[in-house]
Amino acid sequence: MTGPLEGVLVADFSRVLAGPLCTMTLADLGATVVKVERPGSGDDTRSWGPPWSATSSTYFESVNRSKLSAALDLSDPGDLALAQELARRADVLVENFRPGALDRLGLGYEHVAAANPGVVYCSVTGFGSGEGSDLLGYDFVVQAVGGLMSITGDAGGEPTKAGVALVDVLTGKDAAVGVLAALTERARTGRGCRVEVNLLSSLLGSLVNQAQSCLETGRSPERMGNRHPSIAPYETLRCRDGLLAVACGNDGQFTRLAAALGRPELADDARFATNAARVGHRAELVTALERLLAADESAVWQQRLTEAGVPAGKVGTVADGFALAERLGLSPTVTPAGGTPVPRHAATYSTGLVRPPTPPPALGADDSLVRAWLSEPGSPPVRRPTNENEVTS
Repeated sequence: MTGPLEGVLVADFSRVLAGPLCTMTLADLGATVVKVERPGSGDDTRSWGPPWSATSSTYFESVNRSKLSAALDLSDPGDLALAQELARRADVLVENFRPGALDRLGLGYEHVAAANPGVVYCSVTGFGSGEGSDLLGYDFVVQAVGGLMSITGDAGGEPTKAGVALVDVLTGKDAAVGVLAALTERARTGRGCRVEVNLLSSLLGSLVNQAQSCLETGRSPERMGNRHPSIAPYETLRCRDGLLAVACGNDGQFTRLAAALGRPELADDARFATNAARVGHRAELVTALERLLAADESAVWQQRLTEAGVPAGKVGTVADGFALAERLGLSPTVTPAGGTPVPRHAATYSTGLVRPPTPPPALGADDSLVRAWLSEPGSPPVRRPTNENEVTS
């Protein structure tokens, strides 16, 4: 299996998370990705541990499978020439250097496009390449200044970051979408283009209803813990042994919830009969529901409410999430030959478009292969071979 991007060469000049997640997605779909790293240290995330993997860190491994690693010192004229040749041959170049840094090395968009007019050149920044070009774009900082932390956490408590570098993840996915769109346009016109994504814009675009509420009303939303600003009950509720997430998205689901709890008359109570009424009387509603839920354990209620057609789930761990996906037959991981399990490419395709992965590379693992290829004009791209039969799900 090769994937729909077979034959597409990606020069990956990115590091940390957003850019590498983009290029890993392209690799999953069959592209040959050459990851350019600093000799000696490599991508910053190789040292972001514990926990550690066999070759670096689990952080690095999470976004760098199925790539080739070449250690090129961009301050060395010989290595810089090889990097420029890689950019000249690439179909796609992804970078997240500070704006202007690659221009000084002859690797900026104008330089690369002059020699390679068909290149799709994707720049990932924190705050854009204009007025925000001097600002340092780290996920945590963008969560803070972009407003995500202001709506995350308990009401009255401190603003809280998400439990994962969510803005980087969203930006990486936006970058992959942008690259695929540009490749589709190139197939029609023969022309490449520059794709620019930045963390702040990806964050603001991801705030959906919360963003639109702010734009429509002029008021910023506030932290509500696990509660939803527009729906009730849509939050965690305490049972005998712990928390249960209950998500009633309409009045019919609330009617079924009330019946499953043995209090069908709650659905006729004027305070709870409609979603708007329930939002307005949320405190009374939660008190009534938790009094009933205290009669049994969260796992028992999850089963009862699910059978009644009410979306509900016991609050679990990351391990619980993987275990659930396994029980549901979703095959949440794949294991590259000679590697350890990794989360699989999230989409599935009826025609099997995802290429079996190879393990994340050790620093400079493919250095000699890449250098030899770049030194030979007209030679085909190199790619570490995969054995589809050795990849397990």
